[in-house]
Amino acid sequence: MLACKRSLTSTMTSALRVLRSNPSLPPQVAVCSQVQRRLSTQTDGEVRIAQILKEKFPSASSLKVVDISGGCGAMYEIHIESSEFKGKRTVQQHQLVNQALKDEIQGMHGLRIFTEIPKH
Repeated sequence: MLACKRSLTSTMTSALRVLRSNPSLPPQVAVCSQVQRRLSTQTDGEVRIAQILKEKFPSASSLKVVDISGGCGAMYEIHIESSEFKGKRTVQQHQLVNQALKDEIQGMHGLRIFTEIPKH
């Protein structure tokens, strides 16, 4: 319930920002666009980061990129499983991800990285 309340609060806050930036926009349009964003599959930032990581780690067996900043692109969480991490310590795996995203990281507030090596 708390997570739903936070999500709704974040959605309403985002809708208010949209209304402030465009006062001629009807309120229901601003709210609907923010709710639609919550229900859509991925943000542009999530898609861009996932594409970069797919190119850098072509053997990745699992990849998930989530904008955890409420959709503004300030903070992301990345889960990536790749055989390219085999034989590397966790810090080295994270360095590889950071290096792949060096240009994107400059505009971020934070980044959570979770790396794994495939079990098989």
